Amino acid sequence: MHLSYPPRRHRYSFRRPLAALAATVLAAGALAGCSGEDGPERSVDTFLAGWRTGDLQAVGFVDATGAKIPAADVAQQLKELSGELAATPPKLTRQGDPKITANTATAAIRVEWALPGDTRWAYDRQVRLSRGGDDQWQVIWEPRLVQENLTKGDRLGLRRDAGPRAAVLDGAGQPIVAPRPVVRVGIQPNQVPDVRGLVEKLDAAFRAIRPALVPAVDLADLPKRLAEADPGAFVEVVTLREEAYRQIKPRIYDLPGTKFQSEKLDLAPTREFARALLGSVDPAQADDLAAHPDRYAAGDLVGHGGLQGRYDDRLRGKPGLTVLIERPGEDGKLVPTGTEVFHHAPEPGQAVKTTLDVAVQNAADSALRAEKRRAALVAVRISDGAVLAAANGPGPAGENLAFTAQVPPGSTFKMVSALGLLDKGAVTPDATVDCPKTFTVEGRSFKNSDNFALGRVPFRTDFAKSCNTAFAALAPKLGGDGLAVAGRSLGLEAKWDVGVDAFSGKVSVNGSAAEQAAAAFGQGTTVVSPLAMAGATAAVARGRFEQPKLLLDPAPAAPAAAGPDLKPESVEAVRAMMREVVTAGTGSALKDVPGDPVHGKTGTAEYDNNPAHTHAWFVGWRGDVAFAVFVEQGGSSTASAVPISERFLRALPR
Repeated sequence: MHLSYPPRRHRYSFRRPLAALAATVLAAGALAGCSGEDGPERSVDTFLAGWRTGDLQAVGFVDATGAKIPAADVAQQLKELSGELAATPPKLTRQGDPKITANTATAAIRVEWALPGDTRWAYDRQVRLSRGGDDQWQVIWEPRLVQENLTKGDRLGLRRDAGPRAAVLDGAGQPIVAPRPVVRVGIQPNQVPDVRGLVEKLDAAFRAIRPALVPAVDLADLPKRLAEADPGAFVEVVTLREEAYRQIKPRIYDLPGTKFQSEKLDLAPTREFARALLGSVDPAQADDLAAHPDRYAAGDLVGHGGLQGRYDDRLRGKPGLTVLIERPGEDGKLVPTGTEVFHHAPEPGQAVKTTLDVAVQNAADSALRAEKRRAALVAVRISDGAVLAAANGPGPAGENLAFTAQVPPGSTFKMVSALGLLDKGAVTPDATVDCPKTFTVEGRSFKNSDNFALGRVPFRTDFAKSCNTAFAALAPKLGGDGLAVAGRSLGLEAKWDVGVDAFSGKVSVNGSAAEQAAAAFGQGTTVVSPLAMAGATAAVARGRFEQPKLLLDPAPAAPAAAGPDLKPESVEAVRAMMREVVTAGTGSALKDVPGDPVHGKTGTAEYDNNPAHTHAWFVGWRGDVAFAVFVEQGGSSTASAVPISERFLRALPR
């Protein structure tokens, strides 16, 4: 009888042919279905273990023709075929027992790659084996054992596919950053007879554009770039928003060599629109790549600062991955073959919805536009506490002074002191309170701005004219913690959660008599932010504190609880006195502002030991909009903060 495999080494008697035949048939049946130590499964398991470690010396290999292949060669090919995936070998699992047919066997295996971003790529392959003359099972090596589309010389490569970045939305649910028309201004070198003259005319034109529309345009290297460019090339000079281009079009359109390309770019409504609060989106920087190599890759768009930075993970979504087959090109560099073997689609980002109002923010930005000192303006809707605008004037890029400044509030804090005094019954609006030129406490002399004195006048007049000495004299009636209690009733010092960094203030408490006198008119150790003062002003206008809110989605996890209703008689008196500030006091420049009546309080705050060094403030409201204006080193509030407030209110929609 002819057998299809070598007989097992058993001692059978040739005198018992039937017994020998039966034993041989039984052995054949056992080999086809068992998993003994000499079976192909051992070779498969050894191969899978060696694939992961790179050590295949315990495995025998042949090619499809049966020729032996050194294990080291197979290990090298495995590494090369794995390409960009080689650093993280796959998880390999044998699926059941091999199937044996004569001298060949086939084993099913599961290949699972762990790709970047917690992405898994799994598929099944077949390992073919051949039994050699020494009765040992050898793996038939072929590149497609790694992946069915691979051939010799191929490499697995990774392509990272960024998902579409989501938008930051305004309070109406519209993207703040959206496609907006721009014009690329360029030069065609072979059409410029006088480069120097052209540069001079362009420079003069660009300088005429309002700074809010475009940063300074540096033309120093333009002659060199024109000289090095192809004669008929479009050499870009600057990209302008359409409104900026229209400002200077008559001056540059007909200049020799100028060319113009119109398109749309994703931009905020204006260049300055809530810049510090929103942050920016830029290509990944070296610091980003070094700090988060698993998160970012070169070319990724990354949020920096503000909402874009804080919610970058949410906005950018999750990148997708494509595994493709590459092959070395003529220059040795790997190039895609066009075959993609795995694709994990990117997940789009999720939008961040804010309470910002485009018209109010534009009014705030416009009001600060001419200010050369660091400044901030925050606007809050009184009815629900929504932050409508957060504008910052000149200062370090990304510094949100509107939310994070920690500065003395000056006389705007008389709003808080007056509320505390009225709550305690220590004074009434019409009670006579002396306003001397100076007032001394514990050897410390307090004075009024420009050394004025009002004499014995109603308390409401002291408030409207901002008499420091009157409030210093009333400070003992507040007690050690009276000012802090009044401030907390307006939300100051509370733990706020607005979705970005914000300072809710720190109020002087239990200080010396001199400290209490200073704190009564916003000096001493009390410090606040413009957002904190806008929130406190809205609380006075509303009649209770409600934390300013900036984010609607995702909503902050732990916003401060709303406060109790303020005492009606106290808060109504403060409102009346804040109206008198505008009609007959230090804010009288605002009395002819159109629309609903304006209420407010001016403030000048010393920030060091030099009385001439002062910040300027104004807080107030008109209609449903409360606001706070702060100007660092602004001097007199009537010369800086009040004019900004007027510009804001006149630009504000009614």
